[in-house]
Amino acid sequence: PPDTPSDFSCQTQNMTKITCTWSRGRDTYLYGHYTSKYKLSEEFSKKSDPCTAICSEWCSCSWDIGQQRLYNITLTVENPLGKKTATEVFDITHRIYPLPPLQLWEEYTDTEIKLHWNQQNKGIELFCQTEVLQPDGKAELYNSSDTQLHHTSVTLGGLQPYTKYTARVRCGAAEHFWRWSEWSQTHTFRTKEAAPSGKLDIWREITPVQGGRNVTLFWKVSMDFRANGRSISYEVTWEKVVDSSKPECISLSSDYNSTRIFVDNDPYRISIMAKNNVNHSLPSVLIILGATGTEKKLNSSEHKEERVNGTDDGILISWKPRHEYDSYIIDWCNFPTVQPCDLQWKRFGRDTSSALISSAAFVPGVRYNFNIYGSAAYKAFLLGKKTGYLKELPPRFDPDVKKVELSYHAVTLSWDSYPTNETHPGFIRGYHIYVSPVQNDCNLKGSKKHVLPGGSVLCKYTIENPEEKRYTVKHLTSNTKYKLAIKAYTGGGEIPVINFRYIDTPYDSDMLYLLILIVIVPSLIMAICIWKMKWVKDCCCPVIPSPNKSKVLSFTEFKIGSEKVLKLSDCIPDNLALGDKAEAQKL
Repeated sequence: PPDTPSDFSCQTQNMTKITCTWSRGRDTYLYGHYTSKYKLSEEFSKKSDPCTAICSEWCSCSWDIGQQRLYNITLTVENPLGKKTATEVFDITHRIYPLPPLQLWEEYTDTEIKLHWNQQNKGIELFCQTEVLQPDGKAELYNSSDTQLHHTSVTLGGLQPYTKYTARVRCGAAEHFWRWSEWSQTHTFRTKEAAPSGKLDIWREITPVQGGRNVTLFWKVSMDFRANGRSISYEVTWEKVVDSSKPECISLSSDYNSTRIFVDNDPYRISIMAKNNVNHSLPSVLIILGATGTEKKLNSSEHKEERVNGTDDGILISWKPRHEYDSYIIDWCNFPTVQPCDLQWKRFGRDTSSALISSAAFVPGVRYNFNIYGSAAYKAFLLGKKTGYLKELPPRFDPDVKKVELSYHAVTLSWDSYPTNETHPGFIRGYHIYVSPVQNDCNLKGSKKHVLPGGSVLCKYTIENPEEKRYTVKHLTSNTKYKLAIKAYTGGGEIPVINFRYIDTPYDSDMLYLLILIVIVPSLIMAICIWKMKWVKDCCCPVIPSPNKSKVLSFTEFKIGSEKVLKLSDCIPDNLALGDKAEAQKL
């Protein structure tokens, strides 16, 4: 059997026909003359109408309206497998679904519009709603304040001058609201022009030249500024503060956001206004201080730059607030290495003491310089300078070693003055010197070990003074080949250690002399001493000859046993010496 009709509802758009709709339900898979048949019947009038329903997902049938107001309509769905019904009881004046409004037109000023339209429903009092699409994409709804039968309008206020809007309208029955009509076709309109609102945000850059100063003026739209017109131009006016000389003025098209003027060393008042076809905006004013005397000291550029650190989100700038200033300005260049450098600036309230400066133009390895000004009475006073990187990178090149002085146990390296300015992608913090014997790993006194990716070990020395230009590596071994390298380092590290300079320490002749003094000379002295001792011994303590070795005993005539016996008669002495005279006389 068919499903019971769901979401059965009846309504009218023009009080001549009732249109009833319902959900088709699931497919019965019956075709031809077996398909489901629909019939509408009205209980009060006892009428019925076998309607030919138009169905897709939803089905609908119409019923003519006469003088009757109350209806009790039954929908019957029937096929060979069964039938189902659904009933709806209603007052037709409570079921009005109006036709959409027609022919929208408007009357407008710079901030207000009165939107008109015609109604298709004759004799029905309607309440209407207007949707206005704002320039930012948001939609606002306005309800009409009158309920005329044939012609309706609504006044839309609080609009922006010279701005395009899109509107559409829908209506519902005013007395017994049932549902909104479909939206009308969209209608686009533009409000009239008005004088520019708000002020321009202006700034300046001062460059001393002979006879005065070049002042480059910049401007941009502030948060509260609106052009309010088709075409915009800018008027720049400047005059001396100290006298009533005639102001000078130039006019620039909308293509410009900066200009350069020349002024002498006196204080000047400068104003910039935006202008359209209706009128001028309020002037934006700044006063250029004089270039001599006290005012020059107040705005002196002789401030020491302080280093600041970058983060992932920007560069943090801080300063000490002072009660005499009502606001603060920070300026910087987005592209400091080129000209023009794209000068940027931001303003901050009097209670602000720090700001995170970010820009899509900021990149790692570029040094950005920031000037901090205090502002009061249209005058700006330089308070300090900051310099920093979004992220530091290693130096682009190594120091150029110009002189190598070798000794037996040390080497002294001297290098050219290494630049520490913005040419490097980071602040130069110091230097690292790497040393190692070519054949072995290094282990020198006073150094730290540094292991290369290949596993070899170098000795590492750190110089923390970036102004240092000379260093001596000690405790080397003479007559040895060494490799060495010098690297500058920043907060972003250093270039990898790849290329080396090779040196040979000289042969140490002092060691030879020391060897001679310690080994050879003592040996020589010892040999001489031994020889002298033999001579002294021979002189002072001669060796007593063995009788057996004497030539006296060379005869063989007489022996007693194995001993030779000398007969006095065989030996005739040359001399005979006797020490004792008495003994001699006796003999």
